[in-house]
Amino acid sequence: MKRILFLLPFFLCAQFSFAQSRFIRKLFLEKDSSKRSSLLPLPLVAYAQETGLEIGFAALYSFYADTSNHNTKVSNLYFPVSYTFKNQSRISLKTDYWLSGNTYHLTGDIGYSNFPFNFYGIGNNTSAANKDLLVQKRFHLIAGAEKAVFNHVFLGLNLDYEQDAFKDEQPGGIFSTTAIPGKQGGGNLFYGPSLIFDNRNTNTYTLNGLYVNVNGGLISKINRSNYNGGYFNFDFRQFNSLTKKLVLAFNGSYEFTTGSNTPFYLLQTLGNDQLMRGYYGGRFRDRNILALQSELRYRLSDRIAMVVFGGTGTVYNTSFSFNDLKPNYGGGLRYFFDVEKGISIRADYGVGEKPAGEKRQSGFYLSLGEAF
Repeated sequence: MKRILFLLPFFLCAQFSFAQSRFIRKLFLEKDSSKRSSLLPLPLVAYAQETGLEIGFAALYSFYADTSNHNTKVSNLYFPVSYTFKNQSRISLKTDYWLSGNTYHLTGDIGYSNFPFNFYGIGNNTSAANKDLLVQKRFHLIAGAEKAVFNHVFLGLNLDYEQDAFKDEQPGGIFSTTAIPGKQGGGNLFYGPSLIFDNRNTNTYTLNGLYVNVNGGLISKINRSNYNGGYFNFDFRQFNSLTKKLVLAFNGSYEFTTGSNTPFYLLQTLGNDQLMRGYYGGRFRDRNILALQSELRYRLSDRIAMVVFGGTGTVYNTSFSFNDLKPNYGGGLRYFFDVEKGISIRADYGVGEKPAGEKRQSGFYLSLGEAF
């Protein structure tokens, strides 16, 4: 599936109010260095073959917890809500909050979705012919807190609750005829420690620095679930300024769940707008995922940047093989609506492998912020 997301600029109705005219000046003309907060409201229009036309609203509020401390990273509050013509919906509220001097870092995400997705089976070599449409209803609540314990080193805890339910829209397909753990859905609670090293110059459009996040813990069943296990996540990001306008960035990710009966809705999935762009999210899924990507970013002006990217990745059950690695590559553009904070709207087109007898994997993405 190629899913295209259109974020329509708010300036289409700027003539109706003074507040909107101020927003237009900020979006195109002003280069504010006063560290003032900014609010970007966005009508949202999207289309996918499973959902039909999707309409909604999104708002991004960015701010500094302490404008007098120049080392404090920018904080964000993001609120999207949308509805489709097939009576499907999603709503969430996310925050990424840095206290003064980055002494504490708090994250939160609460949301509900009622959306379909294509299920192709489990493994690294699924077939498009097995596409099976499922509807997933999910409620999630995520919270995390880290404290600076040494210079650039943070130690904290993570808590994640998820409740899933499914409906098979195409009975008789691979979902209903295959023995797959977790068909009934269920609730799971994730909890465990996290360790972060972060000396990036900024957490939005990074020019220099290193970011490493290692976290893991236990997964406990809540209701309708029969799974008790564990999880581990590793995220590595390195940024190097080659010139004043050119940045080379690297990202590595490794995630897995323990236990042989991991339900399919907790398996790792390959492909989204941040990692392995070009692959339909969930086309390939399994207990382990390993992915590497690099991105070359060139700042054409204060407002415009362009990127090229490439990477490789795979999902697997227990045994990793270099022969199973899948490629991805592509490019895109960035428009910085908040120059001082380095916050952008990005448009990317990613290309993946061409499975035998199928079309080449590819996808277009339009979203807020950098991929990593």
